[in-house]
Amino acid sequence: MALPLDPRCRELSHPDMFNFSVSIFIVLGILVSYLPQHYKIITRRSSRGLSHMFVLLGTISGTASIANILTLPESTRDMGCCKEISIFACAAAMLGIAQIAVQWTCFFFIMMLFLIFFPRSTTDGTEAVDEDERDLRSPAEAILVLAGSLACFLFTLFGSVIIAYAAPGNLRGWANFLGIWASVFAAVQYLPQIHMTWKAQAVGSLSVPMMSIQTPGSFVFAGSLYARLGPNGWSAWGLFIMTGCLQGCLLVMSLIFLYRERKARKEALNEADGEGTEREPLLANQVVGH
Repeated sequence: MALPLDPRCRELSHPDMFNFSVSIFIVLGILVSYLPQHYKIITRRSSRGLSHMFVLLGTISGTASIANILTLPESTRDMGCCKEISIFACAAAMLGIAQIAVQWTCFFFIMMLFLIFFPRSTTDGTEAVDEDERDLRSPAEAILVLAGSLACFLFTLFGSVIIAYAAPGNLRGWANFLGIWASVFAAVQYLPQIHMTWKAQAVGSLSVPMMSIQTPGSFVFAGSLYARLGPNGWSAWGLFIMTGCLQGCLLVMSLIFLYRERKARKEALNEADGEGTEREPLLANQVVGH
């Protein structure tokens, strides 16, 4: 005779289709929001304009965030229910984890593109960057990003495995530590990028469409996680409220710089057209005189 389902497993066995649809939309939205950034770096074949600390801290924050939600007791409880409920119900229950996993994967890909297209010396010995950025793009930055990302991944992986098996009673404390860690790094992450963008007074390889989607999406994402994890999951959903506010500041700054650039190009084009119009009568008079 089958044992009765745990109350939580019984709840998960009948997923709410509205929440399921919203969660699917969020997963796809996260994926789509990162594609403009991937595309811009690849087409420009340069990661110029992206702060190496922004990339490093973002990767660390994402790694801590995925480790946080995987080790939260609420998440481990839901994963345990997958043994007792249908495949569809299990997939619906895991969408909160899938959302963070997709985000981590997408940002990890940005880190890889940053390294692949990192501005470096050309074959003739000159720097493949602008003069004002020459001192900002040393190979040590790429090494720091790679080493720091790898060290964070190994620390969270082995730390989570050891605590899960040796001290499972401390999992919530470990998960909250990872959540705070992710939130702190996510907050600090945008500061070097904001500084670099402000100093350059240009957007560079930073994608405005990505930020335009992600800024409001961060608050929707936080609301979705809150609905799944409740107040006790603050270390997971609080991260996205914080990042949404900071990314919004960076977005406003980038839009201002783009507006300035387009205005300057338009004025330069109008001046060039004006000079051409003034020269045409002069040339015509010279021809008549001859």
